[in-house]
Amino acid sequence: MAERSFKAEVKKLEAGAGEIFSGEGILAVTKALLQSGVAYVGGYQGSPISHLMDVFADANDLLASLDVHFETSASEATAAAMLAASVNYPLRGAVAWKSVVGTNVASDALSNVASGGVTGGALIIVGEDYGEGSSIMQERTHAFAMKSQMWLLDPRPNLPSIVEAVEQGFLLSEASSTPVMLQLRVRSCHMTGDFIAKDNIRPPLTVAQAAAAPKRDLDRIVLPPANFLHEHEKIEKRWPAGIAYVRDNRLNEWFGPGEGDIGIIVQGGLYNNLNRAQELLGLSNAYGDSDIPIYCLNVAYPLIPEEVADFCRGKRAVLVIEEGQPEFIEHELNTLVRRADLQTRIVGKDVMPRAGEYSGQVIKDGIAKFLRAWAPSMAFAETVQTPLAPAVAAEIPQRPAGFCTGCPERPIFTAMKLVERELGPSHVSADIGCHLFSILPPFNIGNTTMGYGLGSAGASAFRPSAASGDKRAIAVMGDGGFWHNGLTSGIGNAVFNKDDTVTLIVDNGYSAATGGQDIPSSRADNKDRVTKTPIEKAVRGVGATWVRAIDNTYDIARMRDTLREAMTTPEKGPKVIIAQSECMLNKQRREKPLATKAMKAGKRVVRERFGVDPDTCTGDHSCIRLSGCPSLSIKPNPDPLRQDPVAHVDNSCVGCGVCGEVSHAAVLCPSFYKARITVNPTGWDRFKYRARQAVIGFVQKRDDRARAARAF
Repeated sequence: MAERSFKAEVKKLEAGAGEIFSGEGILAVTKALLQSGVAYVGGYQGSPISHLMDVFADANDLLASLDVHFETSASEATAAAMLAASVNYPLRGAVAWKSVVGTNVASDALSNVASGGVTGGALIIVGEDYGEGSSIMQERTHAFAMKSQMWLLDPRPNLPSIVEAVEQGFLLSEASSTPVMLQLRVRSCHMTGDFIAKDNIRPPLTVAQAAAAPKRDLDRIVLPPANFLHEHEKIEKRWPAGIAYVRDNRLNEWFGPGEGDIGIIVQGGLYNNLNRAQELLGLSNAYGDSDIPIYCLNVAYPLIPEEVADFCRGKRAVLVIEEGQPEFIEHELNTLVRRADLQTRIVGKDVMPRAGEYSGQVIKDGIAKFLRAWAPSMAFAETVQTPLAPAVAAEIPQRPAGFCTGCPERPIFTAMKLVERELGPSHVSADIGCHLFSILPPFNIGNTTMGYGLGSAGASAFRPSAASGDKRAIAVMGDGGFWHNGLTSGIGNAVFNKDDTVTLIVDNGYSAATGGQDIPSSRADNKDRVTKTPIEKAVRGVGATWVRAIDNTYDIARMRDTLREAMTTPEKGPKVIIAQSECMLNKQRREKPLATKAMKAGKRVVRERFGVDPDTCTGDHSCIRLSGCPSLSIKPNPDPLRQDPVAHVDNSCVGCGVCGEVSHAAVLCPSFYKARITVNPTGWDRFKYRARQAVIGFVQKRDDRARAARAF
C-alpha cells in the first residue's frame, strides 16, 4: 500500500495530441515517457522520485495496453542492468532512482552500459536530493556523469521544459549512442503546471519482439579488446555527436538582452531561483524578463565550447551559479574561455557559497556581491537582515525527525535500552530507514550508518573477545534494506565469516521509508507482485541457524528477553531477530477510512486509546524517556501539593499500547490505563456501561464511608 495512490491521476496519461495536461512534475515525466515510445521502465523508489514509481505501478493497465514493460526493481543495480535491453536493440528504456546513493548502488551496471554504449535511447532519471530538504549525504550526480561520460540534463523547473528534456534525452542518447542522465530536483518533481500533450506511442519494437529475434555485438561487450576501443569511441565519435546534437537542437537557452558587459551562466534546475533573486533585486520580473544576459544550461554536461565562447565574448565578467561542490562547471568554463583566448573573468565560488542549497536568498546575496564588484551601477543598497535575538530563537521549538505515533519500531528500541541497562552499552551499526530515527533522543542508539541494507555488514569488523568482555555488536536493518542488499552483503556475509553478531531485522511489512511500497515479505495482497515471502525462510536459506521471529513488537518484555538471549547465548555465529509488526501509518491509512465509513453508516465501531491517571503519576517522566511517542506529553499536576507536571496522552493516540508496556516492562509507576471508545453503541453496550458505573459507584461510596469512619 503506497503512501499515495495515483489511480485517479493516471487517467490523465491517456490524454491525446493537443489536449492540456495538468499535474505534478512526476506525472509530466510519466506522460513524456509514454509520448516518446518508451519500451521498458524500471527503478527503485526513494525521495524525490518515489512517487514516479508509484505512478507507474498504478498505471500498470495502461502500460500493458501499450506493450510497455514495467517493474519495480529489487535495487538500483537491478534497474540499471535493465538498460542492457538498449545495448543491441533499438528499444527506448528508462530507469529511475534516488540521487547519488542510488547511482552508487547502480555504478557497476552504469559503467558497463556507458562503456559499451547503446543502440536504443537509454534514459536514467535521477531524483537529485541535494539541499536543506535532503535526507542523505550532500553529493551531486554531476561527478558520476563526468566520470563515465554520460550526458547530464538539468531542465528548467517547469512542465514543458521537463517534458522536452525527456523527449530530447532519448534523441540525444540515440544520436550519440550514449546513456543520458536526467536529474530532477525535489521542487521539479512536486511542482504543478500544464503542457500540451501528444499521443502516447506504442514502442515500434517491444521487449518481447526483441527477445524473439536476439542479436549480439561483441564490440558492445566490455571485454578485451573491445573495452580498450570503447574509450576511443567515446572521445572520437560519441562526444562530438553529443556536442553536435545539443548545439544544433539548441537544448540550452538564452534569456535577457543580447549584449552586455556582464552575464550569468546558470544550471537549468536553478533558473527559477535565479529569476526570483533577480526579481528581488529589481533586475527581472515574474515572467523572466532579465536585465542581465543569461545562459541557461539545460544540459549541464557536456558543455558546448562554441556556445560558451559566444556568450562570454565581449563580457568583462560572467557569474556562474553552480550548486554544490566541487565546482565542475566553473572549472570547465575557465578552460573553455582560455582556449577561446577570451579575457572574460569567470566568477563563481568566490562570491557564492561553496556548499549548501542555492535558495533565492542565497543567489540574491551572491548576485549583489558580483554586481558591486563588476557592475556598481546596477547594484543597490542591501537590506540587512537582523538575526533573531537569542531569547526569541530559543522559543522556537526544535522538530527533530522521529517515529510516528504508534510506530511498531519504537518498542524495539525501548527493549534495547532496557537490555543496555542490564548488560551495558554495545556498538550498534544502524541502517537506512525509519529505524534510523533511533539515533536521536530519547533512544540515542546507533554508532554508524553505512548504507541501505548494510547494517549487518557495518558490524562485521567487531568480533567479541575476552579483552572486550565478549560484548557482541548489534546491527539493525529494515525489511526494505534486507531485500535491497542485506540478505547477501549482511546475513550471507555474516554466516560465511561466522560473525558473532546480533542482527535485528525490523519488519514492518513495507518499504516504509520510501513511501510504503510493497516488498517480497509484505503481508498485503498484490495482484501484480509476489508478496508474503517470509524473511525467516530467506535467512535460514543462507545458513543462519540462531533465528528468532517475534510477531508482535509491542510485546516489549518478549523483545527484551529475546535480545538478552541473543547477547548472552554461548552459541557462536550470527544471531538474527526478526521483529514483525505492520507499519502504523499504512495500517491507519487502510483502517481509518473503513472506520469512518462504518461510523457514518451507524455501525458499531470500537477503538482503543490509552491514558494516564494523574493521581497515580509520579511526575518522573521515565515513561516518556523510554517511549518518545508524540502522543505522550505532559500537563500541569492537578494536585496543588505537587509541582512536577504529570504525563498525559493526547487525542492522537492510536492505542498501540507501548506506553503501558514500557511502564510494565521497566517496572515504572502503574499510572497507565486502557480505554475502549465505542461509537454507535448497541443496547448491550449501554447496559454493560450502566452496570459498570453502578458497581464502580458502589465500591467508591463504600471506600469513602470506610475512610470517613477511620478518620473519626
